[in-house]
Amino acid sequence: MTDSLPATSPESATVEAEVLQDARLWRKDGWTARVIKNEDDDGWAVEMIKDGEPEPALVGPWTMGRDKKNPKPLDTGAFNTLVKTATEVLRRHEQQLHAMLHKRVSVSVAAGDIDVTLEIVPDEYEPYAVLTALDVFGEQVGQQRVAPTFKLTKACATAWAEGGFGRID
Repeated sequence: MTDSLPATSPESATVEAEVLQDARLWRKDGWTARVIKNEDDDGWAVEMIKDGEPEPALVGPWTMGRDKKNPKPLDTGAFNTLVKTATEVLRRHEQQLHAMLHKRVSVSVAAGDIDVTLEIVPDEYEPYAVLTALDVFGEQVGQQRVAPTFKLTKACATAWAEGGFGRID
């Protein structure tokens, strides 16, 4: 007689451990939704946390249940909507950060059309920025390290190009 073992493999046990579907806590596909007491009033809130992140990507109000005391339980539709919304919030945050760290202006000078980019490197100890000039063929024609607070404008890009891409103070 042989001992019967459960039909789950270590792989399926790992997958099962990653999926949690409770009334106030869902964990699936790299996201955790948790219904929490709203600190500002008597209501409830839901927070969405992406796996590996220390802070929630999204915190919002959550619907009260029928008894008007306890929160409405999480369900598949609500969880999927929360994941979609939180993903969009993160995407917009990444786009905003990219826009803050990468600037580009185009100028026309005697030598031709030039694209000037400013790439800010937000190093924790020594942040800096790099100003780069590219010609119409995408070839680098000038580069200069500048302060991370440097403001890239058409006027300063034109002056830099007309000055032969020398040092900017």
